Amino acid sequence: MASSSVAEQARAPPALPLPTPPVDKFKIALCQITVTPDKERNIAHARSKIQEAAAKGAKLVLLPEIWNSPYSNDCFPVYAEDIDAGGDASPSTAMLSQLSRDLNITIVGGSIPERSGDRFFNTCCVFGTDGNLKAKHRKIHLFDIDIPGKITFMESKTLTAGETPTIVDTEVGRIGIGICYDIQFQELAMIYAARGAHLLCYPGAFNMTTGPLHWELLQRASCM
Repeated sequence: MASSSVAEQARAPPALPLPTPPVDKFKIALCQITVTPDKERNIAHARSKIQEAAAKGAKLVLLPEIWNSPYSNDCFPVYAEDIDAGGDASPSTAMLSQLSRDLNITIVGGSIPERSGDRFFNTCCVFGTDGNLKAKHRKIHLFDIDIPGKITFMESKTLTAGETPTIVDTEVGRIGIGICYDIQFQELAMIYAARGAHLLCYPGAFNMTTGPLHWELLQRASCM
C-alpha cells in the first residue's frame, strides 16, 4: 500500500521554480470563427483571421475549439485529420504550421477532430515560430450532458478522452493547455501552476445553455 506522502505527491506534485518569461509584454489575439459545413472555407477563414491578427501585432494567436468542422458526432469522423501524418492528411495543421513560420508567431490552434488509428480525439496543436509542432493536447474531460428539454450531447459517443496534461515552452512563455470542459476540473490548472506555467489556454465552444452560467467564473477560479 502506498504511503500517504507518496499519495500526496501524486495528488499535488511539488512546484517547480517559475521560469523567467522570454518576453515581458506581448499581444494575444483570440480569433472567433463562424464554422460552416465547408471545411476548405473554414480553413481559409481561419487563415485570414490569423493573418489579420499578426498584422495587428499579435505574437500569440488562439483559435476556438473544433474550428474546422461542425460540432457534431456525425461530423467528427468525416472532418477528422491524421495530425501525425501531416501534409495532405492534415490540411488544417499544415496551414497553422505554415502561418506560424511565415508570420513568426506562436499559434495555439484551438482544436480539430483528430484520427489516430480507429479512434478519434478532440485535439489542440501548438506551433512555434519555426513552424514546428511543439505540443499536442487531447481533450481529457469529454462533454457528456443531458438536460431534458434543453440540450443533450455525448462527446464520448464518438471521441476518446486524452490521458495527459500538456504544458509547453513557447517563444512567449510556458503555456498549459486544456480544451473547453477541461476547465471544469481545477486540478489540471493546479498541475500547470505547479509546473511553472505563465499562461493557461483553454480553447472552447461552450453551448449557450450551460456556458453562460459558469464559463467566466471557471476562468477566474482556475487563475486563483
